[in-house]
Formats: sequence, C-alpha cells, structure tokens
Amino acid sequence: MNYQPEPLDTSGITLDKGLAELIELLARNTHDNWAQIRLEEGWKYGPERNEQKREHPCLVPYEKLPESEKNYDRQTTIEVLKAIQLLGFRIIKL
Repeated sequence: MNYQPEPLDTSGITLDKGLAELIELLARNTHDNWAQIRLEEGWKYGPERNEQKREHPCLVPYEKLPESEKNYDRQTTIEVLKAIQLLGFRIIKL
C-alpha cells in the first residue's frame, strides 16, 4: 500500500483564545463518542488495553483520563477547528 496522508496544512492558522472553552467541550465530546462506539462494540474498562478481552483503560469519564489522553482529544479538536477556519468558515457563538 502506498497511502500518503495529505492533511490540510493548518500550521499558519491561529485560533482565537476565546475558543478554549469550545475546545474543551469538543474534546470531551470526542472522547464520549469514541467511548460510546467502543462500548457498543462490547469493549469494557480494563487496567491495560487488551484486544482479546476487549478491555481499554480509557473507557472512563473524560475527567478521569490521564492528561496525555485529554491532550490527544484536544489536539484532534484543535486541528478540526483550524481546518474549518482554513476552509473559510467561521465559528460564532449564538
């Protein structure tokens, strides 16, 4: 396979500091969506990731995640928001 990812170059995009609350809310939602899918697939909490037992240590509420995992969800959110901006859209709180 010669797959070459080509994400949008968002390196020149700076997000408004006022989006910090939105970033955290969306990161939490990203985690909850991931967890819901895993639970529907039969996964459950386990202290270590185990494919055979379908156990994962991150099947916990967002608040209980290690900071490294929260940062992963935040970074995903930040990249989506930057892509939205790069593509010419704006986010406005109503």
